[in-house]
Amino acid sequence: MLGIGTIAKKVFGTPNDRLVKATRPLVTKINDLEPTFEALSDEGIKDKTLELSERAKKGEKLDDLLPEAFANVREAARRALGLRAFDTQLIAGIFLHRGNIAEMKTGEGKTLMATFAAYLNALTGKGVHVVTVNDYLAKRDAEWMSQVYSALGMTTGVIYPQQPEEEKKHAYNCDITYATNNELAFDYLRDNMRSELSQLVQRSHHYAIVDEVDSILIDEARTPLIISGPAQDRSELYITIDKLIPLLTEEHYTIDEKTRNVTFTEEGNDFVEELLHKNEILPEDQTLYDPESTTVVHHVNQALKAHTLFIRDKDYIMRDGEVMLIDEFTGRMMAGRRLSDGLHQAIEAKEGVEIKPENVTHASVTFQNYFRLYEKLAGMTGTALTEADEFSEIYNLGVVEVPTNRPIARVDEHDQVFRTAKEKFNGVVEEIQEAHAKGTPILVGTTSIEKSEFLSGLLEKAGVKHNVLNARQHEQEAQIVADAGRLGAVTIATNMAGRGTDIQLGGNAELRLEQALAENPNADKDAILAEIAAEKEKVKEAGGLFVLATERHESRRIDNQLRGRSGRQGDPGRSAFFLSLEDDLMRIFGSERLDKVLSSLGMKEGEAIIHPWVNKSLEKAQAKVEGRNFDQRKQLLKFDDVMNDQRKAIFSQRREIMESQDLSEVVQDMRHQVADDLVDAHMPAKSYAEQWDTQGLQEAVKEKLGVDAPVVEWAAEEGVDDGDIRERLYEASDKLMAAKAADFGPDDLRGIEKQVLLRTIDTKWREHLLTLEHLRSVVGFRGYAQRDPLSEYKNESFQLFEILLETLREDVTEQLARLPSREEVEAAQRAQMEQLIAQQKAMLAAQQATQPAAGNAVEGFDENDPATWGNPSRNDQCPCGSGEKFKHCHGKI
Repeated sequence: MLGIGTIAKKVFGTPNDRLVKATRPLVTKINDLEPTFEALSDEGIKDKTLELSERAKKGEKLDDLLPEAFANVREAARRALGLRAFDTQLIAGIFLHRGNIAEMKTGEGKTLMATFAAYLNALTGKGVHVVTVNDYLAKRDAEWMSQVYSALGMTTGVIYPQQPEEEKKHAYNCDITYATNNELAFDYLRDNMRSELSQLVQRSHHYAIVDEVDSILIDEARTPLIISGPAQDRSELYITIDKLIPLLTEEHYTIDEKTRNVTFTEEGNDFVEELLHKNEILPEDQTLYDPESTTVVHHVNQALKAHTLFIRDKDYIMRDGEVMLIDEFTGRMMAGRRLSDGLHQAIEAKEGVEIKPENVTHASVTFQNYFRLYEKLAGMTGTALTEADEFSEIYNLGVVEVPTNRPIARVDEHDQVFRTAKEKFNGVVEEIQEAHAKGTPILVGTTSIEKSEFLSGLLEKAGVKHNVLNARQHEQEAQIVADAGRLGAVTIATNMAGRGTDIQLGGNAELRLEQALAENPNADKDAILAEIAAEKEKVKEAGGLFVLATERHESRRIDNQLRGRSGRQGDPGRSAFFLSLEDDLMRIFGSERLDKVLSSLGMKEGEAIIHPWVNKSLEKAQAKVEGRNFDQRKQLLKFDDVMNDQRKAIFSQRREIMESQDLSEVVQDMRHQVADDLVDAHMPAKSYAEQWDTQGLQEAVKEKLGVDAPVVEWAAEEGVDDGDIRERLYEASDKLMAAKAADFGPDDLRGIEKQVLLRTIDTKWREHLLTLEHLRSVVGFRGYAQRDPLSEYKNESFQLFEILLETLREDVTEQLARLPSREEVEAAQRAQMEQLIAQQKAMLAAQQATQPAAGNAVEGFDENDPATWGNPSRNDQCPCGSGEKFKHCHGKI
């Protein structure tokens, strides 16, 4: 019997169906406009853009311009790329414009679909950012879609690492800019470290479309992006401590795989302390619990993590003597990324490679807070529904599932669960051999490089020709994925390597055509295309692409992504998951009960259990892990939000300073505030004159304000109170700065004030970030005292921020007060120049003393025997005594 909910869904449709249905009238409107736009000339399409842009800038709503804008894009794309957008792509484009995430299955044309919303929102002239997961996709999509944008009369830019500043600035000033999430966030941080407005590269944060939105806003949201500079070198300490870790046994520590954490047991603490004393790392009279031991304890903990939690070829690989991290979600190398807090150095010590110095944070931001800067945000992916709650709660983004253009013909089989990993891999190899014999292309998903290479070894033994795609084959990624749909192709890929590149049945026609013409420019194009089409039909007959996953991932979303590689655009295909009770997910999240069930069933070796109940229980385990990861990210965000408010205040203050031409009033306010603070400290309110510390105030005024004021005498005068002294200090300090302005010239002094302010803000902010990092690492312990760590962190970080502002005022005032006069500056420059000239003269004299005088040959010099010439450099005098330089004489080449 059907439930009420099921009946209601059948009658009224799901909320998602209703959202999609509501866009149909708009799609009809766009389709009705098609003949009008088909009649336009190429210039007419560009003129239409100018007209729509004018209307948008005059205040017409983008929603009202949408039908015409979308019809214009569809026509431009048809002419430029030969692609006419499906109605489903228009529907997805509407949802993107409305600030939602459009979930579209693989192969449904997300790249083209994004052009609709990007074009419409770029009409305002404020710029649109299209965000991709890697540099290859940013360049590929920008190159490909720029044909559409230029047909519409719009400009396209692309941002990539190590890009020249001028080129980057130009790219950001384009109507549509393609970039990776990393580059965008790093440019935002760099912009907030500049000292001149002309050096800024980003414009505003108007509208962003995030491709693979789940990967960027969820998978990568746990790690903050950090710009840092080197701190003191402690590589010796890392190496010394690293040698001690192998001496530990399993009873000395406990590993919690669920939270990826490791802690010492009591025995472990005692044993480590003993080792540290023995190796003279810790003084005899000092224990691990003393405050002075914090640094050593931190190093020992990081070394233990490096040895127990970070596994080579799974979490990182070694390349050219460097520890290269691997992204656990995409299986890609993360060049230039380093673990913070000394953990990367601990791994370098473990691997015996050069230890690069630790870094001090100069600026940092999480992706969550960076993308919340945008006035409007949208995203697209093949898999977002499982994380809809998180998108809604953190980014205020709705998720809409857009129907496929053609019905999905893929068959998703139930999971097959084996008892051991060995049985599972044997089953995988058999399944691959069977499908391979029919000519079915197979994509095999693994969760680590180690497992992909292990399976590769098994396939080699079995004589199955295959390609491996993991962080080691990063460069050939697009090519390997493009060929993965060819007849009989077998491709092993880590997780979602190759995301963003379509697996087309029979192979990627464009790439194959490109290769064939590169090998033979006179090749028959039509014959090649006919050959590809014939191969595609054979692959369809063989059942389409078979996705075979060798493990369930912690997140259902990543399993769905892998499945989604098959069955694009209504193509046939199938997917299957082969699991074992020894897999990480099964092992950590309760495979014991399942093991008992399998044992009681009396399963033989090599047999697998296949049942929908198994799928259900696995999905529940995955949902638990997803929930826990969401909580972690939410917690991280709550802490980062505290810093984010302060970050915004500092960054906006810096921006105001850069935009301002005259900061004399700001500097004066700071100076007067410092004077007030000094008076308050030495002449407290409601205190008697005899309680005042006038001598201390006089010394402090000289140090902080640079004014030699007779405060003691002032205070001794009849009827003088703290208000009078404040006024006199204001006057004296203002007089000093007026004299400096007259000396340097007002314009020069304004420039100096700006640079001093910016430099001091940056220094103070760096110190503040470091203090907050330390506070963050210890505040968790407050929980043991029944105090909420988050509110403790909020209160203390607020106090620290107030101290930052107070010391900022003091430092700026003190630096400007101590500014030497122009005469002193010029005298110092002259002295420096004289010292430099004296050094050069001394060097020249020393050089001449070791060279022969003109006309006197070096003793024993024989023109015909170069061995007697000594070893003169090319610019030394020739040893023959001619007085010429050696390069112009006997050293002539």
